[in-house]
Amino acid sequence: MSKEKIRLDKICLNCNHAVDQRYCPNCGQENTVSRKTFHHIFIHFFEDLTHYDNSFWKTIFNLFFKPAALTKAYMAGKRLSYLNPIRLYIFISFVTFLMISLFPNNTEKEITTTVIKHEQIIIPTIDSLHIEEKSVDGLTKVGILSQQNNDTIKKILQQTDKIDKINHNQPSPSVPKKEVADFGYKSIIELDSIQKHGSKKAQVSDTEYWFLKKWLTVKEENTNEQIIEKFTDSFVHNLPTLLFMYMPVFAFFLWLFHDKKKWYYYDSGIFTLHYFSFLLLLVLTLFYTDKIFPLFEKNQVMEWAHFSLKSLGIFWMIYYFFPAHRRFYGDKFVVSLVKSSVIIIINLVVITFLLVLFALYTYNNIH
Repeated sequence: MSKEKIRLDKICLNCNHAVDQRYCPNCGQENTVSRKTFHHIFIHFFEDLTHYDNSFWKTIFNLFFKPAALTKAYMAGKRLSYLNPIRLYIFISFVTFLMISLFPNNTEKEITTTVIKHEQIIIPTIDSLHIEEKSVDGLTKVGILSQQNNDTIKKILQQTDKIDKINHNQPSPSVPKKEVADFGYKSIIELDSIQKHGSKKAQVSDTEYWFLKKWLTVKEENTNEQIIEKFTDSFVHNLPTLLFMYMPVFAFFLWLFHDKKKWYYYDSGIFTLHYFSFLLLLVLTLFYTDKIFPLFEKNQVMEWAHFSLKSLGIFWMIYYFFPAHRRFYGDKFVVSLVKSSVIIIINLVVITFLLVLFALYTYNNIH
């Protein structure tokens, strides 16, 4: 029972009904002080997280290790023993994408940069060697170069000098200096000019033209790295919405492959909520597995443990749907295997197509 102080006023704040005890007999709201301190909210959050009348951890355990057990229990009427499917999915989705977004993505890059800085080789200048002849001959005199290497370098320099003179007298073609993913175009003006006046071989299709024009437009105000960063941030930020919108489609395919008289669309919807919650929870687990193991001392045992755990997680992610489908819908093994395989293949094709469209939409909205 709650330990919060009961209000002296016996009128319910929610429905204005008379309250004789702690809870309103009309709407069920607890008649306690409505203004809470931040400390109370903070403690209350962790109490809900760790207790939920023991339903939270019980739900997570069944979701992770017992395929379809959670869905079957919920459909059997055991609603208070486990978390509500919608509430469970929203909570896991929020935690998963929040934790992934908060974790720094440039850890490896920073470590590599640090190592390179520490391992830089300091090459002395010729002036610091106090050589009177600032040339290849001077390096030979102090013993840095042998006479044989001296002669070889001089021949190379002479040939290079001749080539430079020849090239200097000839008009050099204007070759644009390429950067990462510049696609060979300097500006929109150049792209439009090639598209209008260039040969058919040099011209691009309408789709390519749209893509290149958008890229060049964005690139005028952003570097390549900034474009990639903005695209990734926007894609990851909106991915939970895409997954939530796709769940009814996934449930529809499940409903489509089963007896409509025995199984309602609602049943497949509950199964889908639990299945997607499992996928997100496992994605979060694998994500932190990749982040935690590198913190330990690098050796064969740790590398093997990391590889084994990650492989097991990926296998469980792929395999999970098959026993969950068979246990929930009750089909025979072969029938369930065929149905599960077809459903997975169809959904992979559809979600791949949607992800491509979503990526194009995200790309088109980069500023």
